[in-house]
Amino acid sequence: MTTLVLHRGSLRANLYARWLADHGEKIVLLGSAEQLALFEERLPTEAPYLHAEVLTDYDTGAHVEQRAAELIEEFGVTDIVACQEYDILRAATLRERFDLPGQRPDSARVYRDKWEMKQVATAAGIPVADHVLLRSAEDLDAFADGRGLPVVVKPRQGVLSLGVSVLRTREELADWARGAELIGPDGEPQWLAEAFVTGSMCHIDGTVLDGRIATLWPSQYQYALADFRDRKGRVDIALDTADPLARRLVAFGERVLEAFGGPEDFAFHIEVFHTADDELVLCEAASRAGGAGVRDVQRVLFGFDPMEYPVRRQLGLPVDAGERRDPGRLAGQLLFTKRPGVVHALPNSSTLPEGVVKYTTYAELGDTVQDASHSGDFLAAFVVTGADRAETEARIRVAETWFLERLHMS
Repeated sequence: MTTLVLHRGSLRANLYARWLADHGEKIVLLGSAEQLALFEERLPTEAPYLHAEVLTDYDTGAHVEQRAAELIEEFGVTDIVACQEYDILRAATLRERFDLPGQRPDSARVYRDKWEMKQVATAAGIPVADHVLLRSAEDLDAFADGRGLPVVVKPRQGVLSLGVSVLRTREELADWARGAELIGPDGEPQWLAEAFVTGSMCHIDGTVLDGRIATLWPSQYQYALADFRDRKGRVDIALDTADPLARRLVAFGERVLEAFGGPEDFAFHIEVFHTADDELVLCEAASRAGGAGVRDVQRVLFGFDPMEYPVRRQLGLPVDAGERRDPGRLAGQLLFTKRPGVVHALPNSSTLPEGVVKYTTYAELGDTVQDASHSGDFLAAFVVTGADRAETEARIRVAETWFLERLHMS
């Protein structure tokens, strides 16, 4: 019995060998050369890894699926594990091709293709922003004429806020259209335009295990996701259990999961606008754990890694989850994206403020740092706990001041 792991990101953050230690299977890993270099990691060679390799152009290259197919045949792969957005549809296609268990393309596309996602949501009566698939610059102009400015444009299968733009003037519309490749190599439109939604952004995270929702709880971003080059702390906090908005979001998340479906075991991340007139509108959803520090916050809320348990259940391994619909305690995250300059001083973890349960930096003294290239390109990240949302936010603000006062870059 052999499991193929399609991997993007840090291996230190995804401890496959530990997750599957009691599985008795071998692991074949196929990953990203660019990500391995970014995190300065080495490929694993010890048991239970039977084989590990990386490929360049991992995110978009068709050669990755072809190589994965070769590895499936060469090593007699019986299961495929994929935890990252880039791999969800790729893994589903391979499972269907080789008749392997797990998520198949029908549900993977709903979560991965934002156009199809909105069609399914609309059919289920779930509100979404007005939108259009862009086949020409004229489509964008016509949409702006009908809906007004600003207009949001985003890749049909984008991730990490890459490519998302808010176009506020006719000049910005024209400039964007001139530089965009609207039609892909397969002849399909690659971009959507959406009406701009005024309000705050919430997200609903959790896990489905054995076909039932095991955990589900909402949080609220205190920042704009697409504006990843701000210099302040980016704050994201779980809602109080007694908050009426939390209960509305729980019900909304349940509706989305019912409409979109999915495999027997998976993590989910659902982003929802809470509009200025108190409506809930679906932004988008993913059949994987949330990025940034969402996984760390979920660990605090429910006591386990939302990536690990679905992987274990997919492979028939036991988990100690039960149904923990309300979190045991509140938590939030504080993120600082990279900013250009040389790092002269970083805050020392020996003097962390109260409530900080995790503090991670992504640069060292003397490093020359480039500006953030996407919403997950961090300089530092914190996870902070409190008795309730108010205390958690107050502690986060103390940690924000603590960090900025001690950071020195030029």
